[in-house]
Amino acid sequence: IDEIEALSSIYGEDWCVVDEDERIYCIKISDCLDKPKWTLCLQVILPPGYPTAEPPIYQLNAPWLRGQDYTELANNLEEIYVQNLGESILYLWVEKIREVLIQKAQSSDPEPDIKKISEEADEDDGDDFLLDYQPIQEDPIKMLNYITSESQEDEELPPIHHGNPVTDRRSTFQAHLAPVVTPRQVKRVLEKLYENKKIAAATHNIYAYRIYCEDKQTFLQDCEDDGETAAGGRLLHLMQILNVHNVLVVVSRWYGGILLGPDRFKHINNCARNVLVE
Repeated sequence: IDEIEALSSIYGEDWCVVDEDERIYCIKISDCLDKPKWTLCLQVILPPGYPTAEPPIYQLNAPWLRGQDYTELANNLEEIYVQNLGESILYLWVEKIREVLIQKAQSSDPEPDIKKISEEADEDDGDDFLLDYQPIQEDPIKMLNYITSESQEDEELPPIHHGNPVTDRRSTFQAHLAPVVTPRQVKRVLEKLYENKKIAAATHNIYAYRIYCEDKQTFLQDCEDDGETAAGGRLLHLMQILNVHNVLVVVSRWYGGILLGPDRFKHINNCARNVLVE
């Protein structure tokens, strides 16, 4: 508890409580405060045995973080844990990630190409965002193309269930759910949802899915923030905690012009939880 209170005061608005009871937290980390080029979200679940007997369960979320970059950073975090067994290590993890981001900013690496950002990423230009923003409707579907084959084009469209909308300060959130057993079905459901003009016009359509592969006894799972940084990862974590199988959850958010801060993540997860329970 002391560590959480300290981190909350050190990182201020960059520290977010996803679920107090489950001890799930998210920290936004960037290379500098004024005009960050490189940003990453570290999401952690603190198990009951942390810090004396169990390490944090973590996820690194950033559009640019792939392959060797991810592996090297994960190895750095594992090394810090091993060197500080039994100690509180979240502060060391956050500062190590920041150090890596600063190195990237100072190196010749090209800046990350992020087409779409959350309207709440920078409170100062929220109004500009509304004027400039054009919905990018095809990207989340394109992302699935690499794991779906054209020969399954006619695969059956699963039934889609729509949850009750929730409105807070003119922002509206609504979850949609479909049972899925293949990536092709995930793609079909997303395409079907985007045929609805209201859903297609949402500021963000965040989704996550988990498909259990019986033969390999593993999960095929993925998520999409759709511009709402770290929201997809949080949604996937919720599904992991609830241990749901063979389901796709999409949460649409229509921004109403008033910033909600961390409350938006609470609404996204609550909508998803409710539609799963239904």
